[in-house]
Amino acid sequence: MHKDIITLKQITAPILEDIKIFQKEFENALDSEVRLINSISKYMIRNKGKNIRPILTILSARLCGKPTLNSYKAAAMMELLHVATLIHDDVVDDATLRRGKPSVNRVWKNKLSILMGDFILSKALINMVGLRDFDALEQISITAEKLSAGEILQIEKSITRSMTEEVYFEMIGQKTASLIATSCELGAITTTKKDNDRAATHTFGQNLGLAFQIKDDLFDLLGSESDTGKNSGGDVKQNMVTLPLIFSKANMSRLEYRELKKLLRAKKKNRSIIKKISDMVDETGGIDYAKKKLDEFSELAVNAINVYPESEVKTSLIDLVAFNASRVK
Repeated sequence: MHKDIITLKQITAPILEDIKIFQKEFENALDSEVRLINSISKYMIRNKGKNIRPILTILSARLCGKPTLNSYKAAAMMELLHVATLIHDDVVDDATLRRGKPSVNRVWKNKLSILMGDFILSKALINMVGLRDFDALEQISITAEKLSAGEILQIEKSITRSMTEEVYFEMIGQKTASLIATSCELGAITTTKKDNDRAATHTFGQNLGLAFQIKDDLFDLLGSESDTGKNSGGDVKQNMVTLPLIFSKANMSRLEYRELKKLLRAKKKNRSIIKKISDMVDETGGIDYAKKKLDEFSELAVNAINVYPESEVKTSLIDLVAFNASRVK
């Protein structure tokens, strides 16, 4: 996609009041009588991310109609699910950084981090029941299952070293794209409930989600910790195979493949090894291929909402696709 770089502030300009309502719902959902839980919650809120998923829920609701109280509750729930999975992921990956700050497991250790992740999941369930909307409940339940299944599939394939491009897209469709797709579809479910609105917003979110994960794959090979706020080469260090790596492994000579396998099998992958892996992937076309697929899914996302009339909200959704493609962290 070729579009001037745009900021998240510009993208959210049409929904600033909506975001304030979401923020209250989110903070209220995290509130607890346990002091330690509130301390961890405050730490997470101070170091919160971009709120991409709730922003998508609200923008999708505005695209289809007018947000309801359920729209804001659903937005808060999507962020709760996202935060819970991040905490659990950081424990699984033994990550020490999240958004440039020490991760929850680095500060409070693994046991408390897992329990905090479970607490947030339980809060999401309570919020989910509060929606009292069967369509929303069904979609969120399916998504929760996909999130776990996608993570387990990734770990399984990293252990057996049998990740193919087909399995890769199945895996990221579950562990990344499903949450973004549901975030968008909930905007339609909590407003019009029309099948065409649900289908359009879901397709938009699914393709944006795939593009989002591919962008993260590129960061894993090309970004530094100071750029991304995450541990550099995290997926490579954990032997979690990314799209650029899959393509390169299938398109390199036997000699190159043997060298790459040797580098990937190193127990401790320092910056020098990560750099060598990145260079090999670049030289064999893996990075260019990933960028091409990123553009393809970005285009499919935009096409999914072409049927809607021009508006500030539609422009923001299109700009969000471009924002992902050009983001630096």
